[in-house]
Amino acid sequence: MLAGEETSTATTSPRPASPSFHAPSTPPSLPTTHHSVIQHTYLDEAVHTLKQVRVPWQDYQRSGLLTYDELAMIQHIENASHEDIDVVMQEHGVHYAGLYLDLMDKLARVDAVKQVLVLIQDMLNSNEDERVTLALSINDDFIGLQASKILTLLICSTDRHDQDITELFRWMTFQLQHEHAHVVDIHIQMLNCLFHMPDYRLVFWTTVHAPDTLVGILKKGGPDPQKVYEVLFAVWLLTFNTTIAEQINAKYDVIPTLMEIAKSAVKEKIIRMTMAIFRNLVERAPKQNLAAMLVAGLLPFVQHLSTRKWQDHELVEDIEYIQEQLQENFQSLTTFEVYASEVETGKLEWSPPHQSESFWRQYATKLNEHDDRLLRQLTRLLSVSQQPKILAIACHDLGQYVKHMSKDGKSQLEKVGAKQRIMELMTHQDQQVRYQALTATQKYFAIIS
Repeated sequence: MLAGEETSTATTSPRPASPSFHAPSTPPSLPTTHHSVIQHTYLDEAVHTLKQVRVPWQDYQRSGLLTYDELAMIQHIENASHEDIDVVMQEHGVHYAGLYLDLMDKLARVDAVKQVLVLIQDMLNSNEDERVTLALSINDDFIGLQASKILTLLICSTDRHDQDITELFRWMTFQLQHEHAHVVDIHIQMLNCLFHMPDYRLVFWTTVHAPDTLVGILKKGGPDPQKVYEVLFAVWLLTFNTTIAEQINAKYDVIPTLMEIAKSAVKEKIIRMTMAIFRNLVERAPKQNLAAMLVAGLLPFVQHLSTRKWQDHELVEDIEYIQEQLQENFQSLTTFEVYASEVETGKLEWSPPHQSESFWRQYATKLNEHDDRLLRQLTRLLSVSQQPKILAIACHDLGQYVKHMSKDGKSQLEKVGAKQRIMELMTHQDQQVRYQALTATQKYFAIIS
């Protein structure tokens, strides 16, 4: 959880109460990361329970797993106060870090490994400079969570931001699909810590299945506004990266999802975060996102938002900025750019270009550009869409295409597989789909080969 949100009890190093949405490039990295940045009742209760359990350290010493000196080190801090641990770690932190690493290698019992992880957390309260590497292979929820939490906080606390953490992101991707909600929630908090460092955003984005999984959680939504906020916060941090801002909507069609989240939001902070994401998309990748935003109807939505009273001045600024950019670019975007965005996003509407003969006379050939990208996308919609309106519009557009492209259009429809699919839709249950499929077929056969 993040400082400044009303449902969060976390404490962090000094930061603004609300995130700064207008940093010139990226938000600042966290200079210091405390363990309480990542907080959940599951972890708190488990740690409290573990601290009540006596560990047979003396038995380990008698069996040769611990030396007498190592036993003395553990007993010296096991039940000590945070203040006493702080004093010990300032003087002997390096030795304790080495001891805990050795214990992680030596101990096989799950309960013992859990206790070592609790000791490591106590050490991190005081000493955040030691580099500790922990295994995540033990099949236990608490051990996996506590180990990945410690790794995250150690990575965030160092000045080095060039470490290879791909394996950690792979582990987190797997955990984001966990059946228990608290495991997912805690790992999203960890991602938010890591995403504060710009170098790691693209690493996550290029990790296999990682962005798919995070966006899947975003699209699934949920009733808890704090959880929705934390997922949005992760997406917001990612979109400070220009590459991600350019690709995220093209890959995952997130603009309509973000609009739906904002429309149904009760908490102002949810709307604030969705607008902050939209601002990043506009600032960093206007060419890739503005047309899609216009097609999705973002302009009338932000116009509506601009009439409401908001407590957060940054939200007001974001709404004004997005509205201004959309209005300006609406005038500069060509009719074809708006049409292309409809096709690419699959959000087809009976907008004027579809039914304009002059539009098709001027732009039919552009469907062949970039290896027939738009032509192939229209054909794809005929196979994947279940919406009669979209099927009808796609059939209509392909009919207009073949009409204005003549013989070349016929061969292209056959090449991409559109001809067969249009003819199949002549028997569709929806009357409008049947009509547009029949009309497109007639235009196809009207062309003399």
